[in-house]
Amino acid sequence: MRRRPEGTGAEPSTLWGRIACLWAVAFAGLHFYWAAGGDVGLSISAGPLATERPLWFVVAGLWGVGALCLLGALLAWLLARSRLRGVPALLAGWLGWSVCALLLVRGIGVEVLLLTDTTHLDTVSAGQRAWTLALWNPWFIGGGLAFGLATLRSRSRRPSRRSSRSR
Repeated sequence: MRRRPEGTGAEPSTLWGRIACLWAVAFAGLHFYWAAGGDVGLSISAGPLATERPLWFVVAGLWGVGALCLLGALLAWLLARSRLRGVPALLAGWLGWSVCALLLVRGIGVEVLLLTDTTHLDTVSAGQRAWTLALWNPWFIGGGLAFGLATLRSRSRRPSRRSSRSR
């Protein structure tokens, strides 16, 4: 019998997949809110693009990123719930690690660039810098960790070839 984490109702092997899924859905919802005309938090995230809102930014940067986040939520759900085997399992694992790496590189990379000021970004306001350091980069790092742990846990749940042959 598997132990369940206190108060979550989730098996330990599915918990991180569920967290990654919720992370992706929340981020998609935020992008769809901004794409539909919402502006709370957008100016500190996108700077001047938030006030100008060129069509390419709304279509690719808001609707497009929101759609990609929904695909990420689907991937996280598959990592948490599915008993994939063979090529689909390899593909899901590869995508899970890729999303993990992308989010971690984005979060940590931008954090380092802003903290060291090596790029001398004059276009980044003090408010943008503060919110990016305190909210956005930790958000990306948290998402990267969630996808990495979901991928790791999904791999540990798969039955080995030996155990499936011996049955």
